[in-house]
Amino acid sequence: WLVRALRSAEHIDVAPSYRNLLNQASQGLLVGRPARRLDPLAAIVAVGEGGINFWHHIRDATALLGQLVLDLARVTRRWREFPLRELSANVYRAGVSALPVTMLVGFLIGVVLTYLSALQLKRYGADLLVINIVGIGVVRELGPLLASIIAAGRSGSAMTAQLGVMRVTEEIEALSVMGISVTARLVLPKVLGLAIALPMVTFCTDIAALAGGMMIADVTLDIAPAAFLVALPRAVEVVNFWIGIGKSVAFGFAVAFVACHYGLRVQPNTDSLAAGVTRSVVASITCVILLDSVFAILLRNVG
Repeated sequence: WLVRALRSAEHIDVAPSYRNLLNQASQGLLVGRPARRLDPLAAIVAVGEGGINFWHHIRDATALLGQLVLDLARVTRRWREFPLRELSANVYRAGVSALPVTMLVGFLIGVVLTYLSALQLKRYGADLLVINIVGIGVVRELGPLLASIIAAGRSGSAMTAQLGVMRVTEEIEALSVMGISVTARLVLPKVLGLAIALPMVTFCTDIAALAGGMMIADVTLDIAPAAFLVALPRAVEVVNFWIGIGKSVAFGFAVAFVACHYGLRVQPNTDSLAAGVTRSVVASITCVILLDSVFAILLRNVG
Protein backbone atom coordinates (compact mmCIF):
# COMPACT_ATOMS: atom_id res chain seq x y z
CA TRP A 1 0.00 0.00 0.00
CA LEU A 2 2.82 2.39 0.85
CA VAL A 3 4.64 1.61 -2.40
CA ARG A 4 1.52 2.20 -4.51
CA ALA A 5 0.75 5.45 -2.69
CA LEU A 6 4.26 6.81 -3.14
CA ARG A 7 4.40 5.85 -6.81
CA SER A 8 0.98 7.26 -7.72
CA ALA A 9 1.24 10.51 -5.76
CA GLU A 10 2.43 13.50 -7.78
CA HIS A 11 3.08 15.76 -4.84
CA ILE A 12 3.33 14.83 -1.17
CA ASP A 13 3.20 17.66 1.30
CA VAL A 14 5.02 16.54 4.41
CA ALA A 15 7.43 18.09 6.82
CA PRO A 16 11.05 18.20 5.61
CA SER A 17 12.13 15.90 8.44
CA TYR A 18 9.84 13.15 7.07
CA ARG A 19 10.61 13.63 3.36
CA ASN A 20 13.93 11.75 3.50
CA LEU A 21 12.24 8.95 5.43
CA LEU A 22 9.55 8.54 2.75
CA ASN A 23 12.13 8.62 -0.02
CA GLN A 24 14.17 5.91 1.64
CA ALA A 25 11.04 3.82 2.24
CA SER A 26 9.92 4.11 -1.38
CA GLN A 27 13.34 3.21 -2.75
CA GLY A 28 13.83 0.36 -0.31
CA LEU A 29 10.41 -1.22 -0.79
CA LEU A 30 10.67 -1.14 -4.56
CA VAL A 31 13.83 -3.21 -4.49
CA GLY A 32 12.93 -6.90 -4.75
CA ARG A 33 14.72 -9.69 -2.94
CA PRO A 34 17.18 -11.61 -5.07
CA ALA A 35 15.98 -15.09 -5.93
CA ARG A 36 17.78 -17.87 -4.09
CA ARG A 37 19.48 -20.45 -6.22
CA LEU A 38 18.97 -24.10 -5.46
CA ASP A 39 22.16 -25.50 -3.99
CA PRO A 40 22.45 -29.26 -4.65
CA LEU A 41 25.00 -29.61 -1.85
CA ALA A 42 22.91 -27.80 0.80
CA ALA A 43 21.84 -31.06 2.48
CA ILE A 44 25.44 -32.31 2.67
CA VAL A 45 26.60 -28.99 4.08
CA ALA A 46 23.82 -29.06 6.69
CA VAL A 47 24.77 -32.60 7.76
CA GLY A 48 28.43 -31.60 8.00
CA GLU A 49 27.65 -28.52 10.08
CA GLY A 50 25.43 -30.59 12.35
CA GLY A 51 28.19 -33.16 12.84
CA ILE A 52 30.75 -30.48 13.66
CA ASN A 53 28.33 -28.84 16.11
CA PHE A 54 27.65 -32.22 17.75
CA TRP A 55 31.38 -32.86 18.07
CA HIS A 56 31.84 -29.47 19.75
CA HIS A 57 29.10 -30.35 22.25
CA ILE A 58 30.73 -33.71 23.02
CA ARG A 59 34.14 -32.07 23.45
CA ASP A 60 32.86 -29.33 25.77
CA ALA A 61 30.69 -31.76 27.77
CA THR A 62 33.66 -34.11 28.27
CA ALA A 63 35.82 -31.24 29.44
CA LEU A 64 33.10 -30.07 31.83
CA LEU A 65 32.64 -33.58 33.22
CA GLY A 66 36.39 -33.96 33.79
CA GLN A 67 36.55 -30.58 35.52
CA LEU A 68 33.64 -31.58 37.77
CA VAL A 69 35.46 -34.77 38.78
CA LEU A 70 38.61 -32.78 39.60
CA ASP A 71 36.63 -30.19 41.60
CA LEU A 72 34.80 -32.92 43.50
CA ALA A 73 38.10 -34.59 44.39
CA ARG A 74 39.54 -31.28 45.52
CA VAL A 75 36.59 -30.31 47.73
CA THR A 76 36.54 -33.83 49.18
CA ARG A 77 40.06 -33.27 50.48
CA ARG A 78 39.18 -29.73 51.59
CA TRP A 79 35.64 -30.18 52.76
CA ARG A 80 35.53 -26.73 54.37
CA GLU A 81 35.59 -25.21 50.88
CA PHE A 82 32.52 -27.17 49.78
CA PRO A 83 29.62 -24.80 48.91
CA LEU A 84 27.08 -26.28 51.32
CA ARG A 85 24.73 -23.29 51.16
CA GLU A 86 24.49 -23.49 47.38
CA LEU A 87 23.96 -27.25 47.62
CA SER A 88 21.15 -26.94 50.17
CA ALA A 89 19.53 -24.14 48.17
CA ASN A 90 19.53 -26.25 45.01
CA VAL A 91 18.13 -29.26 46.88
CA TYR A 92 15.31 -27.08 48.19
CA ARG A 93 14.55 -25.46 44.83
CA ALA A 94 14.73 -28.69 42.85
CA GLY A 95 13.15 -30.91 45.50
CA VAL A 96 10.82 -29.34 48.06
CA SER A 97 9.39 -26.62 45.83
CA ALA A 98 8.81 -29.13 43.01
CA LEU A 99 6.78 -31.59 45.09
CA PRO A 100 3.27 -30.09 44.61
CA VAL A 101 3.25 -30.14 40.81
CA THR A 102 5.14 -33.43 40.57
CA MET A 103 2.86 -35.25 43.01
CA LEU A 104 -0.22 -33.85 41.28
CA VAL A 105 0.98 -35.13 37.91
CA GLY A 106 1.89 -38.48 39.47
CA PHE A 107 -1.55 -38.80 41.05
CA LEU A 108 -3.29 -38.10 37.75
CA ILE A 109 -1.04 -40.54 35.88
CA GLY A 110 -1.85 -43.23 38.45
CA VAL A 111 -5.55 -42.55 37.99
CA VAL A 112 -5.38 -42.75 34.20
CA LEU A 113 -3.13 -45.83 34.12
CA THR A 114 -5.30 -47.74 36.58
CA TYR A 115 -8.54 -46.79 34.85
CA LEU A 116 -7.33 -47.84 31.40
CA SER A 117 -5.86 -51.08 32.75
CA ALA A 118 -9.04 -51.86 34.65
CA LEU A 119 -11.15 -51.53 31.50
CA GLN A 120 -9.11 -54.22 29.75
CA LEU A 121 -8.54 -56.57 32.68
CA LYS A 122 -12.22 -56.57 33.63
CA ARG A 123 -13.04 -58.40 30.39
CA TYR A 124 -10.87 -61.39 31.35
CA GLY A 125 -11.58 -61.46 35.08
CA ALA A 126 -7.98 -60.57 35.94
CA ASP A 127 -8.82 -57.68 38.21
CA LEU A 128 -5.97 -58.23 40.67
CA LEU A 129 -3.36 -57.93 37.92
CA VAL A 130 -3.99 -54.19 37.89
CA ILE A 131 -1.89 -54.02 41.05
CA ASN A 132 1.06 -55.59 39.24
CA ILE A 133 0.72 -53.31 36.22
CA VAL A 134 0.34 -50.10 38.19
CA GLY A 135 2.91 -51.03 40.84
CA ILE A 136 5.74 -52.04 38.53
CA GLY A 137 4.93 -49.40 35.92
CA VAL A 138 4.92 -46.56 38.43
CA VAL A 139 7.75 -47.62 40.73
CA ARG A 140 10.17 -48.75 38.06
CA GLU A 141 9.42 -46.55 35.03
CA LEU A 142 6.80 -43.82 35.25
CA GLY A 143 7.83 -42.38 38.63
CA PRO A 144 11.47 -41.63 37.75
CA LEU A 145 10.57 -40.61 34.20
CA LEU A 146 7.83 -38.16 35.24
CA ALA A 147 9.97 -36.60 37.94
CA SER A 148 12.90 -36.22 35.54
CA ILE A 149 10.87 -34.66 32.73
CA ILE A 150 9.28 -32.17 35.11
CA ALA A 151 12.71 -31.42 36.60
CA ALA A 152 14.08 -30.83 33.09
CA GLY A 153 11.35 -28.34 32.28
CA ARG A 154 11.38 -26.68 35.66
CA SER A 155 14.77 -26.90 37.37
CA GLY A 156 16.88 -27.50 34.26
CA SER A 157 15.57 -24.43 32.46
CA ALA A 158 16.10 -22.34 35.61
CA MET A 159 19.73 -23.49 35.86
CA THR A 160 20.40 -22.69 32.22
CA ALA A 161 18.75 -19.28 32.54
CA GLN A 162 20.71 -18.47 35.71
CA LEU A 163 24.08 -19.33 34.17
CA GLY A 164 23.09 -17.64 30.92
CA VAL A 165 22.19 -14.39 32.68
CA MET A 166 25.49 -14.53 34.55
CA ARG A 167 27.22 -14.94 31.19
CA VAL A 168 25.32 -11.98 29.72
CA THR A 169 26.15 -9.75 32.71
CA GLU A 170 29.77 -11.01 32.67
CA GLU A 171 29.58 -12.32 36.24
CA ILE A 172 31.19 -15.61 35.19
CA GLU A 173 34.16 -13.72 33.75
CA ALA A 174 34.39 -11.75 37.00
CA LEU A 175 34.55 -14.97 39.02
CA SER A 176 37.31 -16.27 36.76
CA VAL A 177 39.29 -13.04 37.16
CA MET A 178 39.01 -13.35 40.96
CA GLY A 179 40.40 -16.88 40.76
CA ILE A 180 37.15 -18.61 41.79
CA SER A 181 36.39 -21.88 40.02
CA VAL A 182 33.15 -21.49 38.08
CA THR A 183 32.47 -25.23 38.00
CA ALA A 184 33.15 -25.73 41.71
CA ARG A 185 31.07 -22.72 42.79
CA LEU A 186 28.20 -22.81 40.27
CA VAL A 187 27.99 -26.14 38.44
CA LEU A 188 28.92 -28.69 41.11
CA PRO A 189 26.23 -27.63 43.66
CA LYS A 190 23.55 -27.73 40.95
CA VAL A 191 24.53 -31.18 39.68
CA LEU A 192 24.82 -32.72 43.13
CA GLY A 193 21.71 -30.92 44.38
CA LEU A 194 19.46 -32.29 41.63
CA ALA A 195 21.04 -35.75 41.90
CA ILE A 196 20.16 -35.74 45.62
CA ALA A 197 16.72 -34.14 45.32
CA LEU A 198 15.32 -36.13 42.41
CA PRO A 199 15.23 -39.54 44.20
CA MET A 200 13.19 -37.96 46.99
CA VAL A 201 10.88 -36.32 44.46
CA THR A 202 10.55 -39.68 42.68
CA PHE A 203 9.62 -41.41 45.95
CA CYS A 204 6.85 -38.88 46.62
CA THR A 205 5.67 -39.18 43.01
CA ASP A 206 5.44 -42.96 43.39
CA ILE A 207 3.33 -42.57 46.52
CA ALA A 208 0.98 -40.10 44.81
CA ALA A 209 0.63 -42.31 41.72
CA LEU A 210 -0.06 -45.42 43.80
CA ALA A 211 -2.61 -43.46 45.84
CA GLY A 212 -4.40 -42.48 42.61
CA GLY A 213 -4.29 -46.08 41.40
CA MET A 214 -5.59 -47.38 44.72
CA MET A 215 -8.53 -44.94 44.60
CA ILE A 216 -9.53 -45.90 41.05
CA ALA A 217 -9.11 -49.62 41.81
CA ASP A 218 -11.57 -49.23 44.67
CA VAL A 219 -14.08 -47.42 42.44
CA THR A 220 -13.86 -49.49 39.25
CA LEU A 221 -12.78 -52.97 40.42
CA ASP A 222 -14.07 -53.01 44.03
CA ILE A 223 -10.56 -53.65 45.33
CA ALA A 224 -10.47 -52.25 48.84
CA PRO A 225 -7.53 -50.00 49.77
CA ALA A 226 -6.49 -52.45 52.48
CA ALA A 227 -6.42 -55.32 49.96
CA PHE A 228 -4.47 -53.14 47.53
CA LEU A 229 -1.84 -52.36 50.16
CA VAL A 230 -1.56 -56.01 51.17
CA ALA A 231 -1.14 -57.26 47.60
CA LEU A 232 1.25 -54.50 46.51
CA PRO A 233 4.43 -55.82 48.25
CA ARG A 234 3.82 -59.29 46.76
CA ALA A 235 3.26 -57.88 43.27
CA VAL A 236 6.20 -55.47 43.25
CA GLU A 237 9.55 -56.73 44.47
CA VAL A 238 11.79 -54.39 46.42
CA VAL A 239 14.44 -54.49 43.70
CA ASN A 240 12.09 -52.59 41.37
CA PHE A 241 11.89 -49.77 43.88
CA TRP A 242 15.67 -49.50 44.15
CA ILE A 243 16.02 -49.61 40.38
CA GLY A 244 13.66 -46.64 40.11
CA ILE A 245 15.56 -44.71 42.80
CA GLY A 246 18.91 -45.47 41.16
CA LYS A 247 17.62 -44.36 37.78
CA SER A 248 16.36 -41.11 39.27
CA VAL A 249 19.85 -40.35 40.61
CA ALA A 250 21.31 -40.80 37.12
CA PHE A 251 18.48 -38.78 35.57
CA GLY A 252 18.98 -35.93 38.03
CA PHE A 253 22.70 -35.80 37.31
CA ALA A 254 22.07 -35.86 33.55
CA VAL A 255 19.42 -33.10 33.64
CA ALA A 256 21.55 -30.76 35.75
CA PHE A 257 24.69 -31.50 33.75
CA VAL A 258 23.03 -30.80 30.41
CA ALA A 259 21.41 -27.64 31.80
CA CYS A 260 24.74 -26.30 33.08
CA HIS A 261 26.46 -27.27 29.83
CA TYR A 262 24.05 -25.19 27.78
CA GLY A 263 24.10 -22.38 30.33
CA LEU A 264 27.86 -22.00 30.06
CA ARG A 265 27.63 -21.96 26.24
CA VAL A 266 25.29 -18.95 26.19
CA GLN A 267 26.72 -15.97 24.32
CA PRO A 268 26.42 -12.47 25.86
CA ASN A 269 23.15 -11.58 24.13
CA THR A 270 19.46 -12.17 24.82
CA ASP A 271 18.80 -14.22 21.65
CA SER A 272 21.43 -16.76 22.64
CA LEU A 273 19.95 -16.94 26.15
CA ALA A 274 16.46 -17.79 24.89
CA ALA A 275 17.80 -20.35 22.42
CA GLY A 276 20.03 -21.89 25.08
CA VAL A 277 17.14 -22.43 27.50
CA THR A 278 15.00 -24.04 24.78
CA ARG A 279 17.80 -26.34 23.63
CA SER A 280 18.61 -27.23 27.23
CA VAL A 281 15.10 -28.48 27.98
CA VAL A 282 14.88 -30.46 24.72
CA ALA A 283 18.34 -31.99 25.19
CA SER A 284 17.66 -32.85 28.85
CA ILE A 285 14.42 -34.68 28.07
CA THR A 286 16.07 -36.49 25.16
CA CYS A 287 18.99 -37.51 27.37
CA VAL A 288 16.61 -38.82 30.06
CA ILE A 289 14.71 -40.95 27.54
CA LEU A 290 17.95 -42.33 26.09
CA LEU A 291 19.24 -43.20 29.54
CA ASP A 292 15.94 -44.86 30.39
CA SER A 293 16.23 -47.00 27.26
CA VAL A 294 19.76 -48.00 28.22
CA PHE A 295 18.67 -48.93 31.75
CA ALA A 296 15.73 -50.91 30.39
CA ILE A 297 18.08 -52.99 28.22
CA LEU A 298 20.71 -53.49 30.91
CA LEU A 299 18.22 -54.37 33.67
CA ARG A 300 15.73 -56.39 31.59
CA ASN A 301 16.44 -59.59 33.57
CA VAL A 302 16.32 -57.93 37.00
CA GLY A 303 13.12 -57.86 39.02
